[in-house]
Amino acid sequence: MEAARSLGMTKGMAMRLIIIPQAFTRMLPALGNEFIALLKDSSLTAVIATPELNYAAMNVAKNTFERYPPYLTEAAVYLVLTLFLSRVVVRGLEKKYSPK
Repeated sequence: MEAARSLGMTKGMAMRLIIIPQAFTRMLPALGNEFIALLKDSSLTAVIATPELNYAAMNVAKNTFERYPPYLTEAAVYLVLTLFLSRVVVRGLEKKYSPK
């Protein structure tokens, strides 16, 4: 802040151009983790997707007498969803806002 002020920037300019971009790049990994946790714990997932996938996996397990493949497929769906979000969304933001 002192360096920006010594260059003649106002407090608002220093916050907008220097402080906030640096703070945003430092908190991006934590924000990404929180975003993925919110996705997994959201009420929409808990009410619609999880029971639906569990029901489908249970039906497949009952009909084929195989227990592990349907439930592993269900787990893979959530893994793909979270990997997609962490790779594409969070890394895209990190690349966009990383210092050049």
